[in-house]
Amino acid sequence: MADSLTSNEKQTLLRLAREALECAVNEKLLPPLDPSTLTPALRADGAAFVTLTVHGNLRGCIGALEPYQPLVDDVREHTVAAALNDYRFTPVTAAELDEIEIEVSRLTIPVSLAYSDAEDLLGKLHPGVDGVILKDGHSHRATFLPQVWDKIPDKAEFLDNLCHKMSSPSDTWRKKKLDVLIYQVEEFHE
Repeated sequence: MADSLTSNEKQTLLRLAREALECAVNEKLLPPLDPSTLTPALRADGAAFVTLTVHGNLRGCIGALEPYQPLVDDVREHTVAAALNDYRFTPVTAAELDEIEIEVSRLTIPVSLAYSDAEDLLGKLHPGVDGVILKDGHSHRATFLPQVWDKIPDKAEFLDNLCHKMSSPSDTWRKKKLDVLIYQVEEFHE
């Protein structure tokens, strides 16, 4: 990522994410932010995914693919959503707070990936680098962050799982041309 965040900016986002997590779980209002204390990069529109894990196991992950609000607000909002609204999990409880590790993935703007067929698509993906969005019309869409390549390093298996995530048959990407977008992330964690 060309415009990487500084170490201090990353620490600020992680601190604010932790505060948002604790407020959400304890049913407290988020304290307002003073924009004058934030750097231009944190005030600029940005898109992020917030991933919560317990001992390396996923506990919640929610984010935005495109920027629509200041990065700092995006991180706080998606921390709360990952803790309370990830449909795959029950809401995080206060008893879990000390076990949870927060990871923030700041996304680049997704770009369309032109490809001719399934083999060409496989050849254009960069494991460990590209986050991938698959779209099948307006109703089916799913993404995997670049970190998912660590668990699913095989390109075909990665796409199979991504199709499954968007509620389509796993071989959909082989049988029809889907809209494919790629992005990269700047990832940091507690």
